[in-house]
Amino acid sequence: MPMADECVHESCAVFGIYGHSEAANLTYLGLYALQHRGQESAGIVASDGERVHSEIGMGRVAEIFDEDRLSRLSGHLAIGHNRYSTAGQSQISNAQPFLVDHSRGIIALGHNGNLTNAARLQKELEDAGSIFRSTTDSEVILHLIARSSEEDAELAIADALTRLEGAFTLTMMTRDLLIGVRDAHGFRPLVLGKMNHTKGKPTWILASETCALDLIEADFEREILPGEMIVIDAQGPRSIFPFPATQPRQCIFEFIYFARPDSHIFGDDVYSVRRELGVQLARENPVEADMVIPVPDSGLAAATGYAAESGLPMEIGLVRNHYVDRTFIEPQNAIRHFGVKVKLNPLPSFLDGKRIVVVDDSIVRGTTSRKIVEMIRHAGAKEVHMRISSPPITNPCYFGIDMPTHEELIASSQSVEEIRAHMLADSLAYLSLDGLFKCVAPRKDEFCSSCFTGEYPIPVEFEDAQLLLFRESRTTEHRG
Repeated sequence: MPMADECVHESCAVFGIYGHSEAANLTYLGLYALQHRGQESAGIVASDGERVHSEIGMGRVAEIFDEDRLSRLSGHLAIGHNRYSTAGQSQISNAQPFLVDHSRGIIALGHNGNLTNAARLQKELEDAGSIFRSTTDSEVILHLIARSSEEDAELAIADALTRLEGAFTLTMMTRDLLIGVRDAHGFRPLVLGKMNHTKGKPTWILASETCALDLIEADFEREILPGEMIVIDAQGPRSIFPFPATQPRQCIFEFIYFARPDSHIFGDDVYSVRRELGVQLARENPVEADMVIPVPDSGLAAATGYAAESGLPMEIGLVRNHYVDRTFIEPQNAIRHFGVKVKLNPLPSFLDGKRIVVVDDSIVRGTTSRKIVEMIRHAGAKEVHMRISSPPITNPCYFGIDMPTHEELIASSQSVEEIRAHMLADSLAYLSLDGLFKCVAPRKDEFCSSCFTGEYPIPVEFEDAQLLLFRESRTTEHRG
């Protein structure tokens, strides 16, 4: 998982495959490639056209699945899910894919994102007699499908989708169908891949990012369009558009932080966009210094661009420990900045006596950035200049990202100068909003930037008690 300042977390990863004798094994590999999008739980549901089997667990993909569990997932059709909760508690009952059997047959569901009308829909469903077994908004979708007046499962799914508001990508499956959905605004990425067989029909794949296709050597066909429901069966894919056409609002933070740098999403290569953010950052905020260092791994691509544009050398002044577990035992005798030091360690031989430009992708609460500055100074740096390859985050997200409240976001209440003083840096500068949009132009109107502007493309009822209850339920257990 990339390290940003007191990381904001993406919600989930979804994966689906149709037409391969080792569908579950390939799903396992796809989820492994998408592990960065969620480490809380993972699951796979597979079907051979008759029997459907599910295996889910808490933890990371490689911790959950072994040969024995994968051997129970036979069939040519499978979907998988990695979860990091943005609505609902961290517990096995919230692990996905969900699997239900109702009057139209078996349906499995994997969900990435947040439904902004989930609380209202849940109350309506409970009033009508529905019983919920989880605390996540994803279960609302299954209840809507079960209560649809449409007899056919495919039509019932399309009917249920018309009730949903918010940001979501879905993979679903019946005994013999694979279905992918992207919300009308297209907040989250979802791609279609293909593997050609020397004999027989091709294998079709759905995935949150193209890096999952790369691992299993599948070809990238295209992105699922905003508002598209794609249905895959033995005849191949076909598309339905159940939502009214609307302006795309793809999440700009996927480019800044969430997606893997080797993925291709929203019509562009993630690494190329991040490097260009660094180039633009250097144009807007130059500084006299001796070298550029990235905060690994979140600032690496932007630091490369900043160094190239500024003409400064780039060095790896901070070394990241890639084998940090989600929990560790802290020594009784306090070690200063232990939580950061267990992840990052400075290289004094490169930093001593130097003027350093530290590049990272974002600042959320400011606590981690301050500790990094102090570590670099302790290693002997003469000056420490922070450069951030995104604008200040001033507003929470309601569209599938676990981002803190206004009170916790340091930029919502403090000026850049106040943040600089808090971080003990010699200077601090962010990429401007105009500069950010230059890096994705001419498609800037297709992106959601509400975390920077507070202008939400979907109305959010901030005082809705049920919505607040959903958000508060996330805090009942440790959130990482």
